[in-house]
Amino acid sequence: MGRVIAIANQKGGVGKTTTAINLSACLAEAGQKVLVVDFDPQGNATSGFGLEKGHIEKTVYQMLIGTSQIEECIEEEVQENLDILPSDVNLAGAEIELLEMDNKESLLRENLKAVKRDYDFIIIDCPPSLNLLTINALTAADTVIVPIQCEYYALEGLSQILKTINLVKRKLNRKLELEGVVFTMYDARTNLSLEVVESVKNSLNQNIYKTIIPRNVRLAEAPSHGMSINLYDSRSSGAESYRLLAAEVISRGEDI
Repeated sequence: MGRVIAIANQKGGVGKTTTAINLSACLAEAGQKVLVVDFDPQGNATSGFGLEKGHIEKTVYQMLIGTSQIEECIEEEVQENLDILPSDVNLAGAEIELLEMDNKESLLRENLKAVKRDYDFIIIDCPPSLNLLTINALTAADTVIVPIQCEYYALEGLSQILKTINLVKRKLNRKLELEGVVFTMYDARTNLSLEVVESVKNSLNQNIYKTIIPRNVRLAEAPSHGMSINLYDSRSSGAESYRLLAAEVISRGEDI
């Protein structure tokens, strides 16, 4: 039965989609069967795996509104061991349509039940806001990974998403847990990066991944080529870091 992990942070620009793409790809590279759910209307995870957003007939939107089954919407073997449930701009309008539906917060969870046994990991890339899509993702998830950029307002964003996780846990998904915080865009040359890491460690005490994702030009370039970092530049520091993160995620699952 697949572990469902939401990659979430209400703050934009923190490396959320970069983490969803590259963690998924490195899990797949390690022999895990992975489904990526692109739950962001911007569809950046979809294009980051080389799919053209405007040319996909069935996406997560059709699944949510009930015109297609989840199996019809999944694009298989985008990379070895990796499938994707793609997204496009239509998903932005889904929120309004979902408001009229019963159990609107648990639609994603109900749909994933049909395929959960087919995967070791299901990774959900959430939109950078607290909306009905994010609530759906957290209701469907077992755990949440929160990427945090090493910058001044990082703690503010962290406290917001932790409040949201606790709210969803109380109201909609009692088993939801914080999988961990992962630091992104770390620049060893700046004192600020070091200060942010230390302040988050002091406030959380736990649930922090040892792996820290560095600022890396190759990581920034990879999406424009429609490739994950392990395919685009396998020997880059970005690829090595996401492989280490994938190994940590796998080992945490074995501890549960």
